[in-house]
Amino acid sequence: MTLSPSLHQRLGIELPILQAPMAGAQDSALAIAVARAGGLGALPCAMLSPEAMGEELAAFRAATSAPLNVNFFCHAPPEPDPGVQARWHKALAPFFAEFGLDIDAVTQGPGRRPFDHQACDVLEPFRPEVVSFHFGLPDAALLERIKAWGATVLSTATTVEEARWLDARGADALIVQGLEAGGHRGMFLREEITTQMGILALLPQVRDAVGLPLVAAGGIADASGVAAARALGADAVQVGTSLLCCPETTISAIHRRALQSEAACHTALTNLYSGRPARGIVTRLMRELGPMAEVAPAFPLATSAIAPLRAAAEATGSGDFSPLWAGQNASRCRPIPAAGVIAELAAGM
Repeated sequence: MTLSPSLHQRLGIELPILQAPMAGAQDSALAIAVARAGGLGALPCAMLSPEAMGEELAAFRAATSAPLNVNFFCHAPPEPDPGVQARWHKALAPFFAEFGLDIDAVTQGPGRRPFDHQACDVLEPFRPEVVSFHFGLPDAALLERIKAWGATVLSTATTVEEARWLDARGADALIVQGLEAGGHRGMFLREEITTQMGILALLPQVRDAVGLPLVAAGGIADASGVAAARALGADAVQVGTSLLCCPETTISAIHRRALQSEAACHTALTNLYSGRPARGIVTRLMRELGPMAEVAPAFPLATSAIAPLRAAAEATGSGDFSPLWAGQNASRCRPIPAAGVIAELAAGM
């Protein structure tokens, strides 16, 4: 598989394999391992404080001279609605009672930060080679700052409409996210799940619609998946779920066990854990309240009320209330080093 010259030159990677940034599931260790194996390592930054972000960037730079992708969200933080919050708490109240927890004690946490000038201040001394976004793009002034140090800008498209929007507003390449992908959907122009397609249908349509380099994401778990993405017009692939069981990730033992069990064969989109659709292994919470529920507050406000339930259940060894993010090929996930996963994927080139 050969990258388009412009993408290969900009990314400076040996293999056309990008590691998906997975907030809450990894730190710089996974990015370093993937980079050393010849792929593009990624650092998810949406849940990091400026101090933590700086520490992770420094750790990566100290370990390797390879290119790095730093990833951020571009959502508009919503104002809390007391009525919505009350309905959400009412829906969760029976679960809180089960664990002897006080739902009235729930406070709104910091949530996930959209990309801003403070984040850009942290990045500038490190000059990451790639800056990628979920849920659109930041404003023009922020994009100008990023491109001033020579970074390549990637963003996620889940529809042809989004691909054209991103192309018109300065993205250098697109992550084309099929419905199979684990974690949060990158959708940002429309809320209807019915607009979302599998990678087999989506990638050729985006290829015909825009002239940008394309990175296929969703359901790619082995060499045959890489070869299929190539046949559909992808310049590279992005892989996340296949790396989740690697020793370099930070997922919990509960999440790791679920990925290596029959449960991994059952994934669904849910908005219960954050307020936005995201694919994960089906849990008790998803079965009993959703998996999609109108009562869930807007992203990322749903998270705070779930946190006490998650902590209480995990203390007993249960993942009933945990976001066990995973794609539709989760059952292919194996506990081998990241370098081994990258090597197996590279065989599809």
